[in-house]
Amino acid sequence: MNRQPFANEPFTDFSLDENKKAFLAALAKVKEQLGQDYPLHIGSEKILTEEKIVSMNPGDTGQVIGRVSKASQELAEKAMQVALEKFESWQRVPPLERAEYLFKAAARMRERKHEFSALMVLEAGKNWAEADADTAEAIDFMEFYAREVIRLSETNIHSPLVKIPQEDNCLSYIPLGGGVVIPPWNFPLAICVGMTTAAIGSGNTVLLKPASPTPVIAHQFVALMEEIGLPAGVLNFIPGNSSEIGDFLVTHPKTRFISFTGSKEVGLRINKLAAETAKGQIWIKRVIAEMGGKDGIVVDETADLDAAAASIVGSAFGFQGQKCSAASRAIIVESVYEQMVQKIVELVSKLRVGPADENAPVGPVVDQAAYNRILDYIEVGKREGRLLIGGQKAEGNGYYIQPTVIADVDPKARIMQEEIFGPVLAVAKAKDYQEAIDIYNDTEFGLTGSFYSTDEARIAYATDRMHCGNLYINRKCTGALVGVHPFGGFNMSGTDSKAGGHDYLLLFTQAKVTSRKKV
Repeated sequence: MNRQPFANEPFTDFSLDENKKAFLAALAKVKEQLGQDYPLHIGSEKILTEEKIVSMNPGDTGQVIGRVSKASQELAEKAMQVALEKFESWQRVPPLERAEYLFKAAARMRERKHEFSALMVLEAGKNWAEADADTAEAIDFMEFYAREVIRLSETNIHSPLVKIPQEDNCLSYIPLGGGVVIPPWNFPLAICVGMTTAAIGSGNTVLLKPASPTPVIAHQFVALMEEIGLPAGVLNFIPGNSSEIGDFLVTHPKTRFISFTGSKEVGLRINKLAAETAKGQIWIKRVIAEMGGKDGIVVDETADLDAAAASIVGSAFGFQGQKCSAASRAIIVESVYEQMVQKIVELVSKLRVGPADENAPVGPVVDQAAYNRILDYIEVGKREGRLLIGGQKAEGNGYYIQPTVIADVDPKARIMQEEIFGPVLAVAKAKDYQEAIDIYNDTEFGLTGSFYSTDEARIAYATDRMHCGNLYINRKCTGALVGVHPFGGFNMSGTDSKAGGHDYLLLFTQAKVTSRKKV
């Protein structure tokens, strides 16, 4: 197989008229398909259930995106048995053949890129560029992991074991078994695709339980995998309540791994439940968890202040701050504090709040629960600091909140410590860059961070001292690229899984050494 080296999927340039027209056409096409019923996929069966998850447009709460069937425990058990049975044959499919499915899926998604992005605009409330980047990342994951499947199958060629005269020794990576993939709603295509294809490319079978706010885009991915000929039973689609089927699958004795991206609270619950050994269980379950962050950008007095302000605003309010990598904290040295605050407010004042399909810079938050929680945090923030801008609901028939900046916040304040997951930025003052880094580190999370400075000694200090999985120097703390910025964090941000990196597929495999004595 003669494949080109991996390269990231280009983003669409929406300043070009032909790209605008193509995307508007995709939006129109997707709108014509709204309101459909979607089935479970269990093996070769498509099962419509009476109980449904009703997916709504968060930017227009009267618009139904689709009604997705919900799995019961009985159907979840059926899916598990199908996955276990299919694993017996799928694990023995040659790695090159498994990789080819991923290459085919990436090519097919590339052909229909705008349709996938348009659906996310409506179901997740992403503006055009955010949705386009999500689809591009999904394509990247499949292209990258397909190459990783091939690379790991050739481990002995590229990383041979130490040779001894008496034996031939071989190291191989074999799949784990049937597992559960639980992706988040905020990257409903990219992370869903990445988690799932890493698992199936490695030779495992998957029960995919999508996030309840965004099940339709997950179904479209599952349908695409069926379209390109992935054997039935390798990927099973079982939306449902976490309390009913989520806990059931996590505690199931035949579940070999759980791959989860979401909140700290849910991740810790999964880790705890998975640690309990069920009757008949013969392995320690593998938990791969990415659980969020309380990320920050540190700015010292030597920094390019305009660039730093632009990065803070872009990182804090891109996709309404609903990214685990979002900059919800800005920590600025006191000598440039007021200048920076003024620059931040000036940029935020130019952000328009509105519907994602109209490509507003700031769209809706995902649902009523998030809306209420974020507004509650804003009220907390008003008591903990100085409200500079925003702080209220925004107009529109959806879950719209004004981009909010709160300054003079104590490092121990709730809005500096707790993950809000919305368009809220807390700003704190530090006496110098060292104290600023100490404030940055004073959190239970450790996912992304940025340091703005032109002093090389300070940059070296920050590189050594800022404790996070992804540290960026003089650039924003969001926008990790597959293969370029392997992504995953420390502490309560998860298991440092490094999605999009060369060690990620190892999490879905186990190493086996075969030694043969020479005769």
